[in-house]
Amino acid sequence: MQSIDWSVYIITDERAAGQRALPEIVSSAIQGGATVVQLRAKTATTRAMVELGHTLHAITRAAGIPLIVNDRIDVALAIDAEGVHVGQNDMPASVARRLIGPQRILGVSATTVAHAQQAERDGADYLGVGDVFGTPSKPDAGPPIGLTRLAEIVRAVHIPIVAIGGITLDNAASVIEAGAVGVSVISAVVGAADPAAAAHQLRERIAAVRSQPQV
Repeated sequence: MQSIDWSVYIITDERAAGQRALPEIVSSAIQGGATVVQLRAKTATTRAMVELGHTLHAITRAAGIPLIVNDRIDVALAIDAEGVHVGQNDMPASVARRLIGPQRILGVSATTVAHAQQAERDGADYLGVGDVFGTPSKPDAGPPIGLTRLAEIVRAVHIPIVAIGGITLDNAASVIEAGAVGVSVISAVVGAADPAAAAHQLRERIAAVRSQPQV
């Protein structure tokens, strides 16, 4: 699998988008510096999700970044997306890996060390770890796990970890310092008045942390 920059991983959300079109938001975010896009549309019909997926994939493919589909392996295969992301209550990661094959990206959500280690054994390429700080975007996310557990999970596995849950420009540096390779956001970019500027600021903040000498 090609090397992927996980720095600014945005997730689509119609509520966060408001009256604005998701393709326009995604395109703007990529221009600003978003490095991965996840298509997440929990309430959309299959047909609508496939149509949106084709549109978004044309945008991400032109930019040379991966499109990941949340949960819906059938949609990911239908639009030839680069990968799929499954949660702990979705299809088991081992089954997802078998269905998508060895070449596509498999992401798995994790909130504990046990979840993370099992996902790695099941063939995950990366983990989405959180809810780190608490988020209104996912009411069923459970209590925030905090930076300490995030760091514990980072140390427990050998695959990249993207932090998710309440990530903002103000706290993004702290999750990178805890060992995450990137931040996964909805409100901070998709919900921003200027998605390009928001993505650019996050990218710059993460780059600044990485440029600091390791202690």
